[in-house]
Amino acid sequence: MIRFQFAVAAVLCLCATGVQADEKPFVADAGYASLFDGKTLKGWKGSLNGFAVEEGNLVCVAGGKGNLLTEKTYSDFDIKFEFKLTAGANNGLGIRSPEVAEGNLHLEGIELQILDDSAEKYQTLKPYQYHGSVYGVVAAKKGSLEPVGEWNRQQVTVRGRHIKVVVNDTTIVDADLDAAAAGGTLDGQPHPGLTRASGYIGLLGHGDRVEFRRLQIKTLP
Repeated sequence: MIRFQFAVAAVLCLCATGVQADEKPFVADAGYASLFDGKTLKGWKGSLNGFAVEEGNLVCVAGGKGNLLTEKTYSDFDIKFEFKLTAGANNGLGIRSPEVAEGNLHLEGIELQILDDSAEKYQTLKPYQYHGSVYGVVAAKKGSLEPVGEWNRQQVTVRGRHIKVVVNDTTIVDADLDAAAAGGTLDGQPHPGLTRASGYIGLLGHGDRVEFRRLQIKTLP
């Protein structure tokens, strides 16, 4: 009886802390390094106040703004992660970015849009503003996102001037950055960040709640 009560108490304790009894710590895939330990923001810098760790997930909190950047820089790489949107959420994945805690990294770096494409307020956006797009430069194919509130899987491969974005096993961007910007960018803006060969990876908060997990990266030769 005592053992039974102890077991029940242990399960209740795990549930109360948001940890499931059968939950296992995330282990990066072979050849990849984890970017998030599931407990702290160790390895990240920049806008720390706009992000938090909740139930093992890295969360851009509601009202949280600014750029959360990796402490390390990357040139050519393959990054994989999962994300969960709230209704109307807007965020971004910065790549080869300069060290800017707040600012327009879609210009100074390269931003891949993270967006709830289904939101009514976004139905009149330009094609280069929807989820997965290289903001202002390459329009992504729409229709790959899971319904709001469900987890999505995303993989981004950057090698030289080539970038590929896969969401939930669907390739939505497969482009050469130089070719895409030849003759001018889609948004008509200068994008000096396109010429950068390396930089930080960032989660770019725009005030909406978005959850991330299983962030892992492999450096490419």
